[in-house]
Amino acid sequence: MRILIVDDEQNIRELMAKYLQLEDLQSDAAENGLSAQRLLREHSYDACLIDLKMPGMDGISLIKWIRSEGFMMPLIMMSAHGEIRDAVTALKEGAQDYVVKPFDPEELTIRLRTLLDAHKLWARSESAKSQDEDELVGETPSMKKIKEVISRIAHTQATVLITGESGTGKEVVARQIHAQSQMSEGPFVAINIGGVPETLLESELFGYEKGAFTGAVGRKIGMFELSSGGTLFLDEIGDMPIALQVKLLRVLQERKIMRLGGTDPIPINARIVAATNKDIEQRVREGLFREDLFYRLNVVRIELPPLRERREDIPSLAGVILGKLHRQMGHKIERISPEALEALQNHSFYGNVRELENMLERAVIFAQGTTLTLSDVDLRESVSSFHQQQSHSHTPLVGDDQEAKSLKELEVEAIIRSLHRWEGNRTHAAQELGISRRTLINKIADYELDL
Repeated sequence: MRILIVDDEQNIRELMAKYLQLEDLQSDAAENGLSAQRLLREHSYDACLIDLKMPGMDGISLIKWIRSEGFMMPLIMMSAHGEIRDAVTALKEGAQDYVVKPFDPEELTIRLRTLLDAHKLWARSESAKSQDEDELVGETPSMKKIKEVISRIAHTQATVLITGESGTGKEVVARQIHAQSQMSEGPFVAINIGGVPETLLESELFGYEKGAFTGAVGRKIGMFELSSGGTLFLDEIGDMPIALQVKLLRVLQERKIMRLGGTDPIPINARIVAATNKDIEQRVREGLFREDLFYRLNVVRIELPPLRERREDIPSLAGVILGKLHRQMGHKIERISPEALEALQNHSFYGNVRELENMLERAVIFAQGTTLTLSDVDLRESVSSFHQQQSHSHTPLVGDDQEAKSLKELEVEAIIRSLHRWEGNRTHAAQELGISRRTLINKIADYELDL
């Protein structure tokens, strides 16, 4: 398990890291809220220890952001002030516990362990409840064939490649394969290859040892290891850089990995399921995807049809989606009118099932009665019309807004936030801002920033 320590006091960060290590818990540290945001976007954590008073972004603001982004890990607020209102605010915004400095590190680790165990039980319960929501819905011939293929391959170790347009449900298929496999009790670990910067992708997949590169202050367990005993879902595999494709091929052949900076090969026991919305054969022909890796991944191929090619499944899908929305939002929608259902079935849905979900969620929010009518289902908000509106939209000039900030103020804010996010590292901040390090240093001097 990995814990994020967020505190502007270095001695607190180092002390907690040592105690967590004694508990076989790995940790990363951030000196302020903005730096913590960056780490939370880049890595996966099982819990956070968060200081209340910090520069740049305080602990309460960070907790609000964490919960607004959908992170569900346990949070413990730490404060040297010990005011009751701070504790109440922290708990109200989503923290599970509150400790006052100075605290006993041993007691804090015990409380942390208790929260981690409780969260693990909650996660198992939620996973069981979500199995129905991950059901592959559809009775058209193409969907029946896909279900049959899943049932036949689930208990094997065959590598699976899932193809289809964006929003067709490729991860749902991957989860169904995992749920029906002999490794269903193990973890299901998913990573969107295209959503991770190329410079971070290798360390996310393979992990690294302490000192492997600048900034590697501790060991990181990669996703291949985290998924051991379960399934690793590599989404958008077509976006994987060529250099990493070579390493993935070796993993599939040898079933071993090596962390960055490591010397000992580590066996892995994970089912590999990959997916892409691109024409993978075309990428092979263009030299963007290795042919030998393609054949390794393409042992079993499942191709998901777009929703417009299985319109008969829309009523069933709509019913499942409305059921899920009822559990999440508590709405009172009981049915869809025949006119609204006919309109949905006649819609192209270039965004596929994801677009249908978004459309129904919006309709449920604004619906007045217990029946979704044609007027509730706004087809004008489709993917194609949205992009058309965006291309013709007018972006107001700064002068249009009397309260608009000056260019200098915006630049100063951007510099300060970037430096906080990278904990004062001017090289990384300059790269993020798209300027040279020398230019950044000059701007800090010109604006007389006290950092």
